[in-house]
Amino acid sequence: MANKITQLKDKAVNKYRSKIRERAITQAKAQIALAGRKVEDYSPEDLEVIVLNEEEKVKSSMKTSGLVVILIALGLG
Repeated sequence: MANKITQLKDKAVNKYRSKIRERAITQAKAQIALAGRKVEDYSPEDLEVIVLNEEEKVKSSMKTSGLVVILIALGLG
């Protein structure tokens, strides 16, 4: 029983991480395009750093949005 719960939790966490990664990649591509460059202009290591930075931005945005929703639900916003 506990193993099944752990599997469900892991599946949900992996899906969440995958969605964040996809959004970060999309945003990274947009940032690269805005800089007037192409993805091919960057090394894989540079691309990984760019995507990781975008992941942090996505996570931060989600945390902020979640807090706002909670405050609104509590009538504090």
